[in-house]
Formats: sequence, structure tokens, C-alpha cells
Amino acid sequence: MTLIIAEAGVNHNGDAKLARDLVSSAHKAGADIVKFQTFKAKNIVTEKATQANYQKKNLGKEESQLAMLQRLELSHELHYELVAYCNELGIEFLSTAFDDESLDFLVNDLGLKRLKLPSGEITNAPLVLKHAQTGCDLIVSTGMATMAEIESVLGVIAYGYLNPTANQATRADFETAYASESGQQILREKVTVLHCTTEYPAPMEEINLNAMDTIASTFKLKVGYSDHSRGITIPIAAVAKGASVIEKHFTLDQNLEGPDHKASLEPDDLAEMVTAIRDVEKAMGDGVKRPTVSEVNNKNIARKSLVAARSIEKGQVIKAEDIAIKRPGGGRSPYDYWQIVGEQSRHNYEAGDLLLD
Repeated sequence: MTLIIAEAGVNHNGDAKLARDLVSSAHKAGADIVKFQTFKAKNIVTEKATQANYQKKNLGKEESQLAMLQRLELSHELHYELVAYCNELGIEFLSTAFDDESLDFLVNDLGLKRLKLPSGEITNAPLVLKHAQTGCDLIVSTGMATMAEIESVLGVIAYGYLNPTANQATRADFETAYASESGQQILREKVTVLHCTTEYPAPMEEINLNAMDTIASTFKLKVGYSDHSRGITIPIAAVAKGASVIEKHFTLDQNLEGPDHKASLEPDDLAEMVTAIRDVEKAMGDGVKRPTVSEVNNKNIARKSLVAARSIEKGQVIKAEDIAIKRPGGGRSPYDYWQIVGEQSRHNYEAGDLLLD
């Protein structure tokens, strides 16, 4: 069953009520997980770091990343409230840590057992290593990444799982861990790799869903998709291609001020996406081609049989013009058409009778 992550991200705008409403909305939509972002702005950007183009456009103003992110921090107190609310509703709380302090808080204070590594951090080897050393299951997003970078980050993760107390490591250590059977085994057990296009919204011609197949066949790991496209078409298509995880940004209102609202789904669309994904899962089936229960009941209605085109007397030699092929099924198969022509009839038939010979 596809794990559906409703990405609230920073769409709470720093407001506690809005954050709780996002949790409630994700739960009502049927998502499995609601995910936020945990960071201390001063730990992750310099005062000179500029906004991404999409952030400038969506906010309608230009300011430093630091100023923007400081407004979007979630307090530790609110984290505890949101975890409690998630537990009350029965939806998993998840958050992405962007710095060491935040990672420590999520794991050691909130007790998370699953972590999401964002696309922007997969080259941040020290932070990646600390993620793996927690022993938590990891969902790794790969926006902007090459295949070589994905292999490198998987090496760091494998090493971290196998060496939970190591304080330093080399590229050779990571490569050795990745090449080992124990490293490969623990990656298969604990890591899901998400294909992603890091643009908001992502242009359709840059989605490249077929990259999911490349990632799956190369690394032999569970693969999912983190979606930044408009609408719900692409995540549904990703599930049909075998995505085990779908992550999608959502908001209560696309018109709210903030960097991500305009590229996020509103609640009704999120619910529609979840429903569509569950329908696709049902429709995928087991891959064995055979008549279904419903089809068995329809066979006699939809298929045809050999029938008498006109009256036929017992002992009469049956000619081609004596035979028609009509519904219902259940009688003699049309495959027997050539066999029955030239035979003597063993019964009397009226026009329209199923041929028994």
C-alpha cells in the first residue's frame, strides 16, 4: 500500500492554529502522514543567502532567506502539541530536520522512528551520516541529484547504519560500506529513495517519471515520488509506476502568504488525490491475466455460440448457410464452425436454437 505523505512543510506560516488545522485536514483527506519542517534558521542559512526565484515570485517580495525562514520556524512547544494532536487523530507526525540541533530534537525528544532527508541536504554528508546513525528508517528525496550523487549518499547512509558511533569517516569508508552485503541489506530494509524535481511548480516536461525505473533498477531499493507539479495527475501516475511513497505539498488556501502555498494542493484536491491513489492501487491487481468473478458472470451475455440460422431436421447434412453465430454464449463454440459444416444433424432445430451437435 502506498504511503501517502501530506507535506504541510512551512505552510503553517508560524501560526499554531494553522498548523493544527493542517494536521486535521491531512487526516480528513486520508493521508498516512502529515509532515512539517524543523530547523533553526540561523543554523542553516547565512545572512547573505538569497531566496529562490519561486520564493520571490510566490511571496511577491524579495528578502533574505534568513528573514523568511525565521518567520517559518516551529517552536519546540508547538512540535509537542502537534505530535499529541496527530496521536489523537491517528495520523503519523513526521518532520524534516535541516540541522543537527533539529535532528537531535526530533529523534531524542519527540522519539520519531522515521525521518525524511530533503533533496537539498543529500550532499551534506555530516548531516546525512547523523541521520543514519539514529537507526531510523529514512526516506531520501533526490531532487537536483545525479545517479552518482544518489550512490554517494547511499554509501554515507550504509556506513552510518553500520557504524552508529563513528565520529569521522572517509569517502573510502562510505564506498566500502555501500559495496558490502551488510550495507546493501540494511539499505534494502530501511531506505526508500524518492524521485523528485526541485522546482515549484515543476514543469511537466521536467518531471521524468521514468527516472523512477532507473533508480529502482540501479539501486534495488524501494522507490517513491516527491511531487511538486500542479494538480494530482503526476502522483497518481507515479503510483501506477510502482511508487511506494507519495509526498505532496498541501495548504488550506493557495492564496495565503508564504513561499509554498501556490504550489500546494488545497484540502479537497488532497482528498481527491488520496482517493484516486487508493483506486489505482486496487486497479493494479496481481498481474495474472484471467477472467475475474464479474467477467465469468458476463461470459454468456457477451460471447456467441453456433445457432441454427433456419430449421434443421435430424439427419440433415448441415451446410454453412444453416449456421449463424449469435449471442448468447454457453453453446457450441464458434471455433467448431468448420467442424460442424458437412456433419449430419443429430437433432431437430428451429431457427435461433443453440446447436448441440
